[in-house]
Amino acid sequence: MRKLSPQVCCNLAIWSAFLFVGDSRGEESNEWTQLFNGRDLEGWTPKFRGHELGENYLNTFRVEDGMLKVSYDQYDTFDDKYGHLFYREPFSHYEVRAEYRVVGSQVAGGPEWAQRNNGLMIHSQLPKSMRRDQKFPVSLELQLLGGDGSRSRTTGNLCTPGTHVVINGKLDTRHCIDSSSATFHGDQWVTARAEVHGNGVIRHFINGQLVLEYSQPQLDETDPDVEQLIAKGQKLLDRGWIAVQAESHPFEFRKIELRPLPER
Repeated sequence: MRKLSPQVCCNLAIWSAFLFVGDSRGEESNEWTQLFNGRDLEGWTPKFRGHELGENYLNTFRVEDGMLKVSYDQYDTFDDKYGHLFYREPFSHYEVRAEYRVVGSQVAGGPEWAQRNNGLMIHSQLPKSMRRDQKFPVSLELQLLGGDGSRSRTTGNLCTPGTHVVINGKLDTRHCIDSSSATFHGDQWVTARAEVHGNGVIRHFINGQLVLEYSQPQLDETDPDVEQLIAKGQKLLDRGWIAVQAESHPFEFRKIELRPLPER
């Protein structure tokens, strides 16, 4: 598949303010491009709360046994060191697919809600535009949750740091919106996929099953992180960066891949 070249956004007033500076477009293809090479973190850049862009705090993100791992074996306590690992370029119309599993135990000091919790961020802000102490990038999160061994706990949910979406024709301002997925206990491998059509429809799939659909992602102008990025009245999101989270529980990814979709 042809490598996609970034293009300058047509609306400079909006996107230069928001620091979105590229796009990725291509013809529809059945081929997937691997974003993670299975050897190292080439093409990916970490950002941890309280640290500069590019610092891989306590070697949290690492490659071992051909897998991308989110690890906490060098931590004494979590200390709110929320982390994100960003891919090198933004995308607009595409599918992203990841095979993941939950492993081990949560590091001491991690919040209760973050047990067996990770995510793939899409339509994220430019990594270098994040504040040093910012916990999460302004983005849409395809949330990845593991079951606790007994209770129902869906995965493929949507969380919205600094954003809102439209569901069934109405603006939905909830921070986290549950999907209709099954619960996956233990350390089994699960495949999560997002189908992204710019500012149009976005769909979440778990193991091939559609579990959530929404559209018109937009900025929450009341969020303090958004206020530093964009002037009021410039709200719609149609592109952004992809990132893997680190929220205090170990995860493993054996595949992260992408293929472009045609613009409609």
